[in-house]
Amino acid sequence: MPVELSDPDPDPDPVAAVRRFNRFYTRAIGVLEKGYLGTPYTVAEGRVLYEIAKADGIAAKAVGEITGLDAGYLSRIVARLERDGVVARERSADDARSALLRLTAHGAEVFEPFDRRSAMLVEGMIGGLSSRKRQRLTAAMAEVEVLLGAPTAGAATLRLHRAGDMGWITERHGVNYAREYGWNGHIEAVTARICADFLDGYDPALERCWIAERGGVRLGCVFLVKDEVPDVARLRLLMLEPAARGLGLGRRLVDECIAFSRAAGYREIVLWTHKVLTAARAIYAAAGFELEETWTHDDFGASEVSETWRLKL
Repeated sequence: MPVELSDPDPDPDPVAAVRRFNRFYTRAIGVLEKGYLGTPYTVAEGRVLYEIAKADGIAAKAVGEITGLDAGYLSRIVARLERDGVVARERSADDARSALLRLTAHGAEVFEPFDRRSAMLVEGMIGGLSSRKRQRLTAAMAEVEVLLGAPTAGAATLRLHRAGDMGWITERHGVNYAREYGWNGHIEAVTARICADFLDGYDPALERCWIAERGGVRLGCVFLVKDEVPDVARLRLLMLEPAARGLGLGRRLVDECIAFSRAAGYREIVLWTHKVLTAARAIYAAAGFELEETWTHDDFGASEVSETWRLKL
């Protein structure tokens, strides 16, 4: 019986954890081999070759900015590739002082099996994973990129919901709120009911669900649905993955709700949130929502202060 992946406990020493992962991954992708992927080139040389191959002419400076390689080291790598007849320089049509690097015909022959072996290596690593586990893997890698590389919010896009999104929304609400606030399974039940009601009665003229994603990886969501009161919309289930916070995505999602509500003819937007959700509350306040009512409940396993916020359009 296959072993299900689980969320590991955080390592008490994050430096040791990162070093351990580096040792595992460098071995897994063959970084320590003298000839990377069966070629006569090192990993660094292969990376430079990849960037030149994928660009339609690229300056050495740009390759250095992409790879982070020292200028002197990069120069030696390019010189080797030129000696091997893999790469050639040509003057830029836009700037006669600048030279562009391109693959030669021989270089294309060298690169094609290199690129194919790289893809086969990765496919071999993930070939035994189910579709669900592949999604978990890509989401985890995206989170690593965000935490260590700090990409901008502009790299993310917003789209409407499609098949599979509601299951993800329900799962991530359950996981994130349990991990961050200790909430019990009732939050997952509430989320599932909201998602089911949305799908069962979806009115595209008056309702929307937006998914924020980057590179095909979901980062967050929000719903705008009809309220029980006529001409009033209800904002629901605003959520961002931890790695996607601080990039302005929460405000983008709320702004989409407001713009859609105005276009649909709503006169107000109402929402339910909790005092403990400080980041979301800050977004609502900045967008012009006003706190209207508070009450206390213990539906999620601990005493929480619930709040109603309202925006007049």
